Amino acid sequence: MALQPLATVADLTARGLTVDPSETVVVGTFLEVASSAVREAAGCPISQTTSTVTLEGEADTRLRLPGPPVTAVASVLLDGAAVTDWRLTGGRLWRAAGWAGAGGPSEATVTYTHGLPTVPADIVDLVCRIAAAALLSHRSEDDGTGIAAADIRSERIGDYAVTYGDDGLISEMELPDYLRERLAARFGGGAELVRSR
Repeated sequence: MALQPLATVADLTARGLTVDPSETVVVGTFLEVASSAVREAAGCPISQTTSTVTLEGEADTRLRLPGPPVTAVASVLLDGAAVTDWRLTGGRLWRAAGWAGAGGPSEATVTYTHGLPTVPADIVDLVCRIAAAALLSHRSEDDGTGIAAADIRSERIGDYAVTYGDDGLISEMELPDYLRERLAARFGGGAELVRSR
């Protein structure tokens, strides 16, 4: 099931951007792509959803589930067999026997609900700003070439010269490294805490 965008046309309108009815489809596409870029950088869906993941189970008693916060677990399979002797604690599944099979690492398949029930306002704003920048590029040329990559920093007419930006970004949908790092750290796609025994 596809996730809904993290922001809507109404969110854009609330920020003062007028969306013509003829632009609704393209704006919807920009919101979807911007949402995907933000989710990819965050390393999780951000908005609440139900997922099924297969993770490697080891001898450790805790199994970390991606995409926090985890709010409910519907089912857990260990190497294809249902297990019920687990407890959800701190976004992880705790099991006294650990998550390894008899012969070593195993596969734990978990169906669970995770993510935030309401998208944070700053994330809605970020997605709106990315989509608005793409829309402005789209509007800049009648033939659609406005969305083509052309980060012009300076232009001279006599003996024509042009200087393009060197940031390496192709479109408004690409997030700069600093923003990717902040999203990853905030939503769990960043460094993990290492436990020692």
